[in-house]
Amino acid sequence: MICGAIGAAAIVASSGRTAARAATPPQQLRVQRLAWAGMRLQLPAATLFIDPLIDPAVWGAALSDKLIAVDDPVGESIVLITHRHSDHGDAAAIAAALKNGGTLAYAAGTQPFGGLPANVRQRSCPLWEPQIFGDFTATPVPASDGYGDLQVSWVVSGGGRRIFHGGDTMMHGGWWRVGRQFGSFDAAFLPINGAAFSWRQPATDEPAVLTPKQAVAAAAILGAERIVPIHYGVVGADGYSEVPDPLGALHDASRPGGSSVTVLKPGEWLNWQAPPLSDRSPRLPG
Repeated sequence: MICGAIGAAAIVASSGRTAARAATPPQQLRVQRLAWAGMRLQLPAATLFIDPLIDPAVWGAALSDKLIAVDDPVGESIVLITHRHSDHGDAAAIAAALKNGGTLAYAAGTQPFGGLPANVRQRSCPLWEPQIFGDFTATPVPASDGYGDLQVSWVVSGGGRRIFHGGDTMMHGGWWRVGRQFGSFDAAFLPINGAAFSWRQPATDEPAVLTPKQAVAAAAILGAERIVPIHYGVVGADGYSEVPDPLGALHDASRPGGSSVTVLKPGEWLNWQAPPLSDRSPRLPG
C-alpha cells in the first residue's frame, strides 16, 4: 500500500514536471540587422554576431549605412565570420563584440585572427559539421566567393528558429543540398546587390554577388519563409558597382507564393509576427 502510494506520488510529480516544461514558452530569438552584411542574434543568455562591421574606414563615405555598435552583447558572446574580406571580417568589430571574451568561429582553412582580447577562443569549423555555441547551433555550409577566396554561409538555429546568412556569396550549386539538409528556414539573410568589381585584373562586369533575382531563386530553393536583404547600398566606391535600385529589383523579382521580403534598416529588429504587406512582400511562385 505504501509502495503504491509512493509510486502514485512519483507519477503525479513527474506529470507535473512534464506539464511545467510543456507550459514553459521557448526562448524568444531576437534578430537585428547591423550595417552592410552584419546581423545580431540574441537569446536571454547568449548573443551571436555574423559579419559585424563598425570600422568606417572599410567603405568610407561610399556606404551610407549607420554603423551599429556591437560592444553590448547579452550573456555569452559569439562571432561568426563568413570570410576574411575586411567588410565581413572587420577586426575592430570582432574585438568589440568579444571584449569580455567569447568565441570567434570561421571556416576551416581560414587564417586565425591576431590582435584579439586574450580570453577569446578561436574555432576552425569544417563544412557541414554543426558547432554548439551555448544556446546556438551553427553549421558552415558552402558558398562561392566572387574572387574564389575561402567563404562559407552559416545556418544558425536557436530559440526555435532557423536562419541562413549568405555573406556575399554568388549563385552556386550547393543551394539544393543545403535546402535538403535543413528543410526550411524562418529567414534567409541574403546579399542582393549583384556587385561587379575591377580590383583584380582582367576585370569583368559579370555579377560577383547574388543579384536580386538570384536571391529570390536561392530563397525558394532553401525553402525560406522570408528574405531579409543585406549587402547593398554602396555608391561611388572605386572599382565597385551595384545593380541599379537593388531593393526595387528584389521586389520586382518576387512573385506571390514564395518568400516574403522584409527590409530592415541597420539597427532594426525583425518582427516575427508582422504580417506581410501585399505591396512590400511579393512572393515567388511555389
